[in-house]
Amino acid sequence: MTNVILSGIGSYIPTQVVKNEDFLRTSFYEVNGEKIQLDNETIIQKFHAITGIEERRYAEADQLSSNLALIAAERAIADAGCDKESIDIIIYAHNFGDVAIDKVQSDVLPSLASRVKHALGIQNINCNAFDLLAGCPGWIQGVIVARQAILSGDAKRVLVIGAETLSRVVDPHDRDQMIYADGAGAAIIESEESDVKRGIMSVASQTFTAQEAFYLYYGCSNQKDFLPENNYIKMDGRKIYEFALTNVPKAMQTCLEKANIAIDELAKVFLHQANEKMDEAIINRFYKLYQKSTPENIMPMSIQLLGNSSVATVPTLYDLVLQGKLPGHQVKKGDKVLFASVGAGMNINAFSYQL
Repeated sequence: MTNVILSGIGSYIPTQVVKNEDFLRTSFYEVNGEKIQLDNETIIQKFHAITGIEERRYAEADQLSSNLALIAAERAIADAGCDKESIDIIIYAHNFGDVAIDKVQSDVLPSLASRVKHALGIQNINCNAFDLLAGCPGWIQGVIVARQAILSGDAKRVLVIGAETLSRVVDPHDRDQMIYADGAGAAIIESEESDVKRGIMSVASQTFTAQEAFYLYYGCSNQKDFLPENNYIKMDGRKIYEFALTNVPKAMQTCLEKANIAIDELAKVFLHQANEKMDEAIINRFYKLYQKSTPENIMPMSIQLLGNSSVATVPTLYDLVLQGKLPGHQVKKGDKVLFASVGAGMNINAFSYQL
């Protein structure tokens, strides 16, 4: 049988650490343009209580999203031990392209996937490179597309990258800016002929576009006199929270049922690092669907120190566990795990995997 496996994984975590206290001098405004009357220490304490975020990572001034992606891609290729010229497809998941520091215009010409292919020095013209926009679930969606290409026979080896520099597109007067971070993760997805079934066991992918389509959007600063011609990432946090708690556990259940995997068989669940409280509520509701209590240490978390780097959170989280860098979290050959994400679109996706 043809298995679809993650043969290599790599990530890049920027070195610039931005702590919560670094926002103590920020002027925070409500969406309606009114200045928030609470003192910043209280604002930050409330933020930490809800999100669990203590610090996040930002790219250096001379780094672009595609620079971070290149490092993660090189590490994934090295981990897989494959010839880069054997890669059939490069899929680059992002949302905002390359945004230079202190600039407002995104650069996606050429595509970021083409830039990474160029930087890798791949000469094979049959290696197709393209970008994918699917909100925070972009990397998982890239894995799903890679699987489809492999099972159709159109590819044998695919490089899937998720990289973002959200610090370049946040409103400096919005409390939500403290959620977002920069980072990159990548994986080599390839076919394997075997008598034993393993690798990607099932996938689920959904898009909600009624009212949900505009829960995340591009809008002006909360401080209405601040660069009114510029737009920044915006979200309706309460609606996203309610939407995710209702729909993500169901999508995860759908994915498991497709693979005929019992929930008790799961060793780990790798969930998009969006918000600590939200992720905890999602995993608890997921197990509640099966009338089960959530097992201890089932869900690794990195958001406390890395923040929300969108498409990069899931592959980075998986890489950290594989490297043994998250105490209390390990996986081994034969383990069954679940990957899931939710984000702008609103998109939800998941895939089950057996190591």
